[in-house]
Amino acid sequence: MNADITPVPHEAAEGESDCQHILTHLYEYLDSEMTPDDEHRMRAHVAHCSPCLAELSLEELVKKLVKRSCAERAPAELRVRIHEQITVMAVAD
Repeated sequence: MNADITPVPHEAAEGESDCQHILTHLYEYLDSEMTPDDEHRMRAHVAHCSPCLAELSLEELVKKLVKRSCAERAPAELRVRIHEQITVMAVAD
């Protein structure tokens, strides 16, 4: 472990364990919304915690799949059918 990286304290906010704290802030890390110090602490923890590393890897994969799926367009026929169903439901209300 790098000497200048301080892991997230074992007891984070209000009795929260180190792993709970990491899992709570996973998407902040994945979305690059952490301070550099917080990113270092996150990396230090997952480097030594297999369950948190596995969860991070899974969430990263899900995020990539969602991003890829959002880039694809539904076939025109499917979009028309969905629009028709929404219109029918709106009229029925």
